[in-house]
Amino acid sequence: MRVDVSAPILARNERLAAENRQRFAEAGVFVLDLLASPGAGKTSMILATIDALRDRYRIAVIEGDIASSVDAEKIKAHGVPAVQINTGGACHLESDMIRRAVDTLDLDEIDLLIIENVGNLVCPTDFDLGEHAKVMILSVPEGHDKPYKYPNIFARAEAVILNKYDTLSVFDFDEAEFREVVSRLNAVAPVFPLSATTGEGVDAWTAWLAERIEAVRAGSGPAGLVGQEGTDET
Repeated sequence: MRVDVSAPILARNERLAAENRQRFAEAGVFVLDLLASPGAGKTSMILATIDALRDRYRIAVIEGDIASSVDAEKIKAHGVPAVQINTGGACHLESDMIRRAVDTLDLDEIDLLIIENVGNLVCPTDFDLGEHAKVMILSVPEGHDKPYKYPNIFARAEAVILNKYDTLSVFDFDEAEFREVVSRLNAVAPVFPLSATTGEGVDAWTAWLAERIEAVRAGSGPAGLVGQEGTDET
């Protein structure tokens, strides 16, 4: 006899995710869940995104880490509200954690809520948080073989960010192979090569994101534009 102990956990998470999604819809807030491994540059990407969009949208951030509040303090120092979630060892965020974090924010004062998930390429993929889009960040130094090793996260992502693109000449990263494998796993997710530190490519990424924010503000919701593109944007 086999007992699937994950089933009740996932079922409860899905129920709470639906409640979160309804809450975000009522407030007209677009929610982005950023997934990446440690060191991929999630926080740097968030700061670059804030700089590009802060004149158009009111932004808040939920930071997920096993421990510490280092990243949340960086966001706050940038003049943006940030809530820290410490999982105490858990390798992913869950809907209930997001619900409690959102309780500390005024959703009526937010257009874009960015969730920085725990650095992990496996567990966060399976947990719906009520977000509009999951976006995967891979950095060039991590290698072009990651889609082979972690296919689910690439298959699930609405977009893929190739960060630290300015280091491409330094590392043995086969961009053509990377794009080909990502395309096989996910034919509709655009790939955005960029450097969060230099700003190269950030405009294309934030233009894509702004389209989705506008769709939610217009009332078309997550089914309007999220994940509908079939071409890469470079």
